[in-house]
Amino acid sequence: MDLVIARPEGLYCPAGDFYIDPWRPVERSVITHAHGDHARTGNQHYLAAAPGEGILRSRLGQDINLQTLAYGERLLHHGVTLSFHPAGHVLGSAQVRLEYGGEVWVASGDYKIEPDGTCAPFEPVRCHTFITESTFGLPIYRWQPQAEIFAEINQWWQANAAVDKTSVLFCYSFGKAQRILHGIDASLGPILTHGAVEPLNRVYRESGVYIPPTIYAGDVKKSDPVMRKALVIAPPSAGGSTWMRRFGDYSDGFASGWMRLRGTRRRRGVDRGFILSDHADWPGLLWAIGQTGAERVMVTHGSVAVLVRHLREQGLDAQGFSTEYGDDEEEATSAEAQSPEVPA
Repeated sequence: MDLVIARPEGLYCPAGDFYIDPWRPVERSVITHAHGDHARTGNQHYLAAAPGEGILRSRLGQDINLQTLAYGERLLHHGVTLSFHPAGHVLGSAQVRLEYGGEVWVASGDYKIEPDGTCAPFEPVRCHTFITESTFGLPIYRWQPQAEIFAEINQWWQANAAVDKTSVLFCYSFGKAQRILHGIDASLGPILTHGAVEPLNRVYRESGVYIPPTIYAGDVKKSDPVMRKALVIAPPSAGGSTWMRRFGDYSDGFASGWMRLRGTRRRRGVDRGFILSDHADWPGLLWAIGQTGAERVMVTHGSVAVLVRHLREQGLDAQGFSTEYGDDEEEATSAEAQSPEVPA
């Protein structure tokens, strides 16, 4: 019997009688990270990596029945040995290693390869079977070093401030926002944040991650001169809303891996697109899979068919897992993910 199988409730470990990132309420859940498509309310018991406790309680409720393990710490449950290992995706993100009957499986959740200073960097884990995402599982997706993207954001912000124009940067409120704040040059001017971002900044700071001083945008009046030199970090849902009126004359940007696609940039209607993702690109996915030494690979979400076909061509036993994991990459549509305008 496979150590992990797909059930209507989610990915299930029959030997241990628990689910990994279930999308329906279950008795025992093992959570890879706190994004909404992987960590949902209603489970009776949660098990997660210790660095993610603050974020999970912030998003799911302080009173959830949560047990945590340090990275690398082992737990024996019904004969299955579980441990968490850094995934490098967001604060507290983890790969789940399962060992039972001489077989080792690793469920990676979401992951990225480039360390960013806001979470423990990705660590390859040797296994027989590797469960991988494929959000950006097409050869078109190849990321620039993040330092180059942060430099582009700094330059855009400086140019706008020079003409008294507010810079509004849309990005996912959990993970991407804090990564940008950690990486940009905070000395360039005041930084304002949306109400969806500021509470998560607090959790990151409490976890020991450096996040520069930020001001809740709701506390600043439209007439305040600070607005004209500010960088504003906000979720994509704020775009086009009445909330934006407070900034008067502004330039807007969007930070996402989907900005690699010209069509997405046009549909978003923003002034600037910054290609920055918290997921592995195509070379990163292939590197991570290779580092595991796995002979069998299960692909969960994203460009599943393309990655499965490529891995099979490389001689691996690869297949797709049907899941309900969504897209935490800035609310892009599945059509944008599956139909890039630039050939692979």
